[in-house]
Amino acid sequence: MESEFADINLSAVAGAIADPARARMLCLLLDGRARTATELAAAADIGASTASSHFQRLREQGLVDMAVQGKHRYYRLANGEVGHALEALLVVAGAERVPFKPNTPSALREARTCYDHMAGTLAVRIHDAMIARHWLAADGRDYTLTPLGEASLAQVGVDVAQARQRRRRFACACLDWSERRSHLGGALGAALLSALVDRGWIEKSLDSRALSVTRKGARQFPAFFGASDAQAAHDGLHGDAHAAA
Repeated sequence: MESEFADINLSAVAGAIADPARARMLCLLLDGRARTATELAAAADIGASTASSHFQRLREQGLVDMAVQGKHRYYRLANGEVGHALEALLVVAGAERVPFKPNTPSALREARTCYDHMAGTLAVRIHDAMIARHWLAADGRDYTLTPLGEASLAQVGVDVAQARQRRRRFACACLDWSERRSHLGGALGAALLSALVDRGWIEKSLDSRALSVTRKGARQFPAFFGASDAQAAHDGLHGDAHAAA
């Protein structure tokens, strides 16, 4: 039965993409980062009420997901298949994507605290490395810490048992306001930051939320996360260390 309606479904999805304002918003989300409704509306040069109807259409067709964090609503592409389809259409259209350029101050963009856990470029890379190494597994909107992940984090002094006992979400994706991608939040994120500070891999600033990677951290982080699937974290950490030196 699904094949009988394939053309109808395709037409509905194509129609959702075809509107210039919606196409513009989708293109802005191609880098994998989330954007607020206000940002997308401004980029598409439309009003908030008009944007709201566009967002509803895109969600109905399974093209975008919405995440609510604080007072903001963030939108991002629903999955990789949507991204691949849009990339292919851009090739046909002969268009180029505009790269994301964060305007957050450099020190805070690289590494900072987000409440009691780590945020910024460094935190996003650590989050991605933990998923790539199968330390974290998605469980709805939260994460499950795998046995491999628990054993690995124990090596750097993360008290997983204590984190589980805290009356809060254990591990979850927290949308990073500068990177617009997820870093690790929840009790586990807090425990990881505490352990890294205790180990002397990361230092907290005395007068701001900024964090800096120490020389010891720059040496130890690549081995801890692995050279192959965390190479981006390796490069970023060494860059942070040189900047802090």
